[in-house]
Amino acid sequence: MQKLAYLFVFLIVVSCTPKPAELKTGIWRGVLEIQGEQLPFNFEVKTDAQSTNLVLQNADERLLLDEVSFVGDSVNIVLHVFDAYLRAIVKGDSLIGLFNLNYDPSYKVPFKAKFGQDFRFSVPEQNQVTKNFTGKYEVQFFNAKDTSRAIALIEQDGEKATGSFLTNTGDYRYLQGSVINDTLHLSAFDGNHLYLFEITQPNDSTLDGGHWLGKARFRKWAGKKNEQATLPDAESLTYLKDGYDKIEFSFPDLNGNKVSLTDERFKNKVVILQMSGTWCPNCMDETKFLAPWYEANKNRGVEIVGLAYERKPDFDYASERVKKMKEKFKVGYEFLIAGVDDTKKASETLPMLNKVIAFPTTIFIGKDGKVKHIHTGFDGPGTGIYYEQFKERFNSIVNELLSEDVSLNK
Repeated sequence: MQKLAYLFVFLIVVSCTPKPAELKTGIWRGVLEIQGEQLPFNFEVKTDAQSTNLVLQNADERLLLDEVSFVGDSVNIVLHVFDAYLRAIVKGDSLIGLFNLNYDPSYKVPFKAKFGQDFRFSVPEQNQVTKNFTGKYEVQFFNAKDTSRAIALIEQDGEKATGSFLTNTGDYRYLQGSVINDTLHLSAFDGNHLYLFEITQPNDSTLDGGHWLGKARFRKWAGKKNEQATLPDAESLTYLKDGYDKIEFSFPDLNGNKVSLTDERFKNKVVILQMSGTWCPNCMDETKFLAPWYEANKNRGVEIVGLAYERKPDFDYASERVKKMKEKFKVGYEFLIAGVDDTKKASETLPMLNKVIAFPTTIFIGKDGKVKHIHTGFDGPGTGIYYEQFKERFNSIVNELLSEDVSLNK
């Protein structure tokens, strides 16, 4: 009898214990609410016996989110290498929660998602599409703090469209969306940046647009079709001040040991300095290029040193962020903790430069220890031909520097 009583109590406890939350496998549509607007994005949920993973989707990009945990009726999704996360209550085929930044607890953006929705923007059945936005446009942003000029690249196929913007400081990566009643809507969410565009076409050669950035910034812009549009030379924006020909620093590595370019291991080698931050999507793209490149070329007499400028001045915080990034991307080259994510303060860490205006900035140093080239920004894979041109230029510079005879300079 007593055993039956215990069994009865056990069954009551088990039946009253809430079932842990879980996500349905397949495609989802997420929405972030910014400035009264809705920024849509898509992700796929994949599960196996051990884990649940998400794959963020922006046009051709796929970003694996492999840190997904459940507590009670909620799910917590760490957003790739970024110090950010989505946290939401799971209600069957719906999610309701917030996008959060760990380093800024006040930054919270409402988030919701619905299972089984494979569209990005909701397109009406009687959608009228008479405009074709495909083309290359020279763009002027109004009231912009970070840049005033850009190049817009847009490809339209029926009512679907993709694109990107190139600026002096980098690109807007993978934008995806739809033409709805002759207005083009584009969005991107990569785990850190929140981009939403609304674009009209007054005539066949011009664009008018609005750009929402995160929870607070908005700017208007205008574009004119121009297949010959260019931006200032990326190798002319940051340079050495008069009287300097070398970069000098002493920054700690991830274990706190000071590293300088005068160290013996850099002698007679080509050195590439990557000024970056783990919070920076353009830096993420550059690191994903540099990591395999380094493995294929490190025996040629070339070194890459990453200079990390992180969200907080705390060394432990910064080093942990970089360690995580190195692990995610299988980075074999060294990173140093150089400062915080402020271009003015970054300029102070390398006072021989005229200024730092962007992360990433890439500095090429010859075997003689002298600076040869400085490249501002990065044109990533979302820019198509511009990314291919960057890779070609990068390899050309390195090959040229490796071929130099140091003895001729002595």
